[in-house]
Amino acid sequence: MKFLPGLLLLTLLCSIHTFAQKPAPARVITYRNPVIAGDFADPSVIRVGDTYYAAGTSSEWGPAYPIYSSKDLVNWEYVGPVFAELPKWTMGSYWAPELFYRNGTFYVYYTARRKSDKQSMIGVASTKDITKGFKDHGVIIEWTKEAIDAYVVDDKGKLFITWKAYGLDKDRSIELLGAELSADGLKVTGKEFSLIKADPSGWESGGAEGQAIFKRGKYWYMLYSGNACCGDRCDYQVGLARAEKLQGPWAKYAGNPVLFGDNAWKCPGHGTVVVTPDKRYFYLHHAYNGTDFTFAGRQGVLSELIWDETTLWPAFRYGKTTPLQAESPAGAGSVPQHNLNFLANYERDTLSLPWAFDASLPKPKYGVRASALEIECENAARTGNFLGQTIKNGSYTFATEFVSKDDAFQNILLYGDAQNAIGYGAGQNRIELWQVKDGKFEILQTQEFPDKYKNIRLELQSRYGRFYTFSWAVKGQKIDSLTSSVQIEASWLPRWDRAPRVGINITGTPNQKSEFKAVEMKYD
Repeated sequence: MKFLPGLLLLTLLCSIHTFAQKPAPARVITYRNPVIAGDFADPSVIRVGDTYYAAGTSSEWGPAYPIYSSKDLVNWEYVGPVFAELPKWTMGSYWAPELFYRNGTFYVYYTARRKSDKQSMIGVASTKDITKGFKDHGVIIEWTKEAIDAYVVDDKGKLFITWKAYGLDKDRSIELLGAELSADGLKVTGKEFSLIKADPSGWESGGAEGQAIFKRGKYWYMLYSGNACCGDRCDYQVGLARAEKLQGPWAKYAGNPVLFGDNAWKCPGHGTVVVTPDKRYFYLHHAYNGTDFTFAGRQGVLSELIWDETTLWPAFRYGKTTPLQAESPAGAGSVPQHNLNFLANYERDTLSLPWAFDASLPKPKYGVRASALEIECENAARTGNFLGQTIKNGSYTFATEFVSKDDAFQNILLYGDAQNAIGYGAGQNRIELWQVKDGKFEILQTQEFPDKYKNIRLELQSRYGRFYTFSWAVKGQKIDSLTSSVQIEASWLPRWDRAPRVGINITGTPNQKSEFKAVEMKYD
């Protein structure tokens, strides 16, 4: 037996001991985008204590401006809308709600189109309890042909509001303006001043908007968005600027744009920066998913900023595109398993679903009564009385069960707007597949069924939000010779600034009521 020299043996033993004592690398907890799935454009986020709140654009959908809450920026729960009843001065374009919190009061500064002249203005509302909705205080900024995208900051105890101006003025460059607010945040008291102007020769030639302003050290920083925000030809990108005083002068970052789209997440932009308790900076913004694109809308995604302490400029941690997967904020759980599926069986439970409706039409009258969801048929329009759900992912199965009626059709609808929709319904002893395209109504297919079949199930299978298969059956009965399915593509359904909704309605004789027994959604 040979013995190792003493020094060599000691060194070997120390190496073994050191290896044995070396701690295992810490497990990195991650999240995957989106963190708020489905159509949730222009998100605003604030932190109040240990809770984050986010609100987003609802466009032409009511109720206006959905609100979510979270403890970790990753897992979000729906709270309710800013406005359950639409403000009386408004008629649509419910864009860019900016949340702000001060002295126990929540504020929202929002964009909406005014009924009297159809121009977009900025309004303000407030509440002490964000879960109970906001009280509207009306218009706070009216500016030439359009004022949109408000953002409010506190500068040494004084409140200032900023906004996008001249977007519709052909004789002026788009400009971000600011002005001082009253102490209660409800009216403008100061003269306007300029922050930045869009450069018509650069990446922001399509404009500048969606500013998010925050202070770090001696600088105010601004993330802002430019170019075309919406639709299948979008090219939205994000730039960066800073200033030592809010009133400027503002210097744009030489490396702009700092965030742009790729095949995974297209056209990112318009969000808000929020700081976690451990001083990490996150930008909650929107982007289109590369697979479902406009069919699922601009979704809520999270990107982290990190700092160069030499230049004092921030950069996005994972490069210049939206991350697919990233390190979670401290305290966040693992990759969230978005439980987006639901089943509302009105014969045995009273699950309250967050139904959306077309804000340009009268709000549907509906409620759960007699073990069914009843929607009152107020007119014969094929797209009227629609109740919809936000589509969280383009591949899903949506189904409903109801009692067929002799003088009304109960339908599944894919709804872009009142002039563009696809319906699949049952009534008067037949199944109909129909569409309204550019306002023109057309029945695409019909199939009759015997009068004895009353308990009908309709089902829609969607692939990537644009390929649809409709089918029907009778609950509890095997009638294979009668059931059928039909496939259709509808690339024309998404509107410019919003995704379609899927849902239900009733059409036919006025004052009839639907008898939906169940509504179900399953995502692939």
